[in-house]
Amino acid sequence: MAYEAKWANDPSKLNKTELLKLEKDGLDVFEDIYRYSKLGFDAITPEDFDRFKWAGVYQQKPKKGHFMMRVRIPSGILTSEQARTLAGISRDFGRGLVDVTTRQSVQFHWLTIENIPAIFERLASVGLSSTEACGDCPRNIVGNPLAGIDPNELIDTRPIVKEVADFFLGNRDFSNLPRKYKISISANIYNAGHAEINDLAFTPATKEIDGEEVVGFHVWVGGGLSAKPFLAKQLDVFVRPEEVLKVAIGVTTIFRDFGYREKRNHARLKFLVNDWGPEKFREELLKLTGELPTRGVDRVVGWNAGYFTGVHKQKQPGLNYVGLSVPVGRMNADELEELARLADVYGDGTVRTCNSQNVVIPGIPDEKLTAFLGEKLLERLTPFPKTFIGHAVSCTGIEFCNLALVETKERMREIATYLDEHVQLDTPIRLHVNGCPNSCGQQQVADIGLQGSLMKTENGMVDAFDLSVGGTLGPGATFNTKLKGRIPADQVAPVLARLITFYKENRLEGEPFHAYVKRVGVQTIQEQLDDILAAHV
Repeated sequence: MAYEAKWANDPSKLNKTELLKLEKDGLDVFEDIYRYSKLGFDAITPEDFDRFKWAGVYQQKPKKGHFMMRVRIPSGILTSEQARTLAGISRDFGRGLVDVTTRQSVQFHWLTIENIPAIFERLASVGLSSTEACGDCPRNIVGNPLAGIDPNELIDTRPIVKEVADFFLGNRDFSNLPRKYKISISANIYNAGHAEINDLAFTPATKEIDGEEVVGFHVWVGGGLSAKPFLAKQLDVFVRPEEVLKVAIGVTTIFRDFGYREKRNHARLKFLVNDWGPEKFREELLKLTGELPTRGVDRVVGWNAGYFTGVHKQKQPGLNYVGLSVPVGRMNADELEELARLADVYGDGTVRTCNSQNVVIPGIPDEKLTAFLGEKLLERLTPFPKTFIGHAVSCTGIEFCNLALVETKERMREIATYLDEHVQLDTPIRLHVNGCPNSCGQQQVADIGLQGSLMKTENGMVDAFDLSVGGTLGPGATFNTKLKGRIPADQVAPVLARLITFYKENRLEGEPFHAYVKRVGVQTIQEQLDDILAAHV
């Protein structure tokens, strides 16, 4: 290591995972994966199973020979060649499944250890990687999927994201952080990168310096979800585009050297920021970066929740981007390959993934738009989804995830379909579901969040969900609030239908659901839920 691991001086204050990382860096697991691919699944040690995360690989439920792999897609931008390669990997090794994640990555399932080296090689051949897509390291950088074409961006962040991603990828100076570490970089004024729930985020800002208006970024630190969610705090600094990498290195160094390593559930950067406060954090950062200007003017004006569905004009005259809905983020290999074809035939040769688990095809000339919209694939991956299925987000769930308590993907699809059939609504309501408290489905920022659990009934234990309401990011960001009353899984859809009908009947004109919750109060929503659940007993 090129740095001094000061925390190693007192092993008694390190958790089990930290001790394993001191024995062997997570990035060293690649040699082991190639070896295990010849020896077979049964040869893999428990310690190396944990290190597999640095290769973007997890054991798939029920831990009997299959793996999930996550592929990094910085800012969600893929070339058509890369998309075809991903489709081929899915078809040849992953039973045709392709999941788009809430961090713009792609996930495969059903992989075997024998095939993983071949997958690495295919990814590398088109400039993709699963390296550090998981593990205690800087993960995939999320951002604006419209970077470079966005009428609502201050600057094109593609070169900045590439610079930061390239610096951290495989960098052993930062491959042993206290916990996972998530970065967001976006210049979109509608907070496309979900700044407040990232460990480190850059959002668009301007500042007058020496009589000229400079476009740059404000910096946020310490956001994160899981069982103890924190909204990121903004530091009193303004960062020019050419200084983003310097600041990212500084923040990551602070996390590496001062972050907590005693308890895994208290190791994210959010806990250090919460204890230090933004003022002390800024002081430590400036020791590493040198002086930075103070804050300028925030240019974020709202939050689009990462949704770009529909037909929209690009900033380039005569060109359009079309956002396609991918129900609960799942498609198959043939569909992804067809997206690549459509990107070449109609667009600019790129396919872009969104943190709403959807995709965008950009660069479509006006004269090709009608033909594009008539393509058969758009019957399912439609630009014009119904209200609820078009705003439904789901984690992987118990189908593949060892941490999940309940099934999520198909259940969310069924819930959203039921609501679309029973509630006519012209205002989107964002529905997010998690199978466990770890928040891969980001339920805390949803209008209505569902967290999977189990419930004891006369007929034994059944799947159930806890309900939370009123989350939003951007100006006025707040996490949603958990309501009392666990709901059996088979009752969730009709219960939500009644709850949403109350909103429809009592909202102000054009009032979003999260604003309605804030205006009427959580207690009012709780009373409505109590009445609904009493009627269902």
